[in-house]
Amino acid sequence: MTDDIQHTFTVPTSLPTVAVFGPADEFLRLIESEIDGTIHARGNVITVTGSPADAAFVERLLDEIVVMVRSGQGVTAELVERSIAMLRAETSERPADVLSLNILSNRGRTIRPKTLNQKRYVDAIDKHTIVFGIGPAGTGKTYLAVAKAVQALQAKEITRIILTRPAVEAGERLGYLPGTLSEKIDPYLRPLYDALHDMIDPDSIPKLLTSGTIEVAPLAYMRGRSLNDAFIILDEAQNTTPEQMKMFLTRLGFGSRMVVTGDVTQVDLPGGTTSGLRVVRDILDGVHDIAFTNLTAQDVVRHKLVGRIVAAYESYDTGHTHAAGSRGGEHERRRTR
Repeated sequence: MTDDIQHTFTVPTSLPTVAVFGPADEFLRLIESEIDGTIHARGNVITVTGSPADAAFVERLLDEIVVMVRSGQGVTAELVERSIAMLRAETSERPADVLSLNILSNRGRTIRPKTLNQKRYVDAIDKHTIVFGIGPAGTGKTYLAVAKAVQALQAKEITRIILTRPAVEAGERLGYLPGTLSEKIDPYLRPLYDALHDMIDPDSIPKLLTSGTIEVAPLAYMRGRSLNDAFIILDEAQNTTPEQMKMFLTRLGFGSRMVVTGDVTQVDLPGGTTSGLRVVRDILDGVHDIAFTNLTAQDVVRHKLVGRIVAAYESYDTGHTHAAGSRGGEHERRRTR
């Protein structure tokens, strides 16, 4: 194109170019696929041939990568892709600030938010007493909440962690399972144990459970209690009734924080039963010190295909809702003729 320009960007010589460009220039090829132009590297100098807008985008993105490398963070292709998505969204937050926020480190592994909405979710947990994290599977709702709970415990901000979720099969089906009550309920709580094992030395978890510093229990065990100096997480909250949701929220004691997570598209309650998570926003929206954070298919941090699956289902559900509405309107018109 006639308005194409050549723009050069120099990477500081103090940084290894492989950390900024990626192995075999992998990061540069990813960036190049996002613009209508070309990128060439010679030594520590990058030349971008393309429109002024493309050149400016590449420079901003490389600036973010340089900041992350300087912070000691190992940059990956996934981080570059997430940085691209954030810059394309034209938000006020810098990708480097979002992706370099350390929540917790354990056995050489650091837990950080990986998307802008995850960062906003973590910030909300820091700023509010009760936070609702609502979104599809794989968006890190529960995982990040458990990480914040462990962080608060290590900082001695609270004295115990309480993890709970409803056992929606707690009726007759649960009774047919073999074993003690604890063994019957364990499958429902397994995801919470899995998150804990990523964040705490596995050898210390039994001691913390025995001492009551960490409690993992079904929601029914919360009734009648007042939970002080605790970080309390209610997982799979879409499977609570409105009465159970109210019961849980009113367990809040002094010095405690609560995080409620769930996916309103995956309700497992019997037909006709209203989900407590679906109505709670209408009830509590605007109440001081309570925050609602929404996560979407773009925040899925599992395999890339999971995000596409979630997005496809959302599109399918939206299309069918519109179609059903159209059919209902046509039926009403026929009935009133």
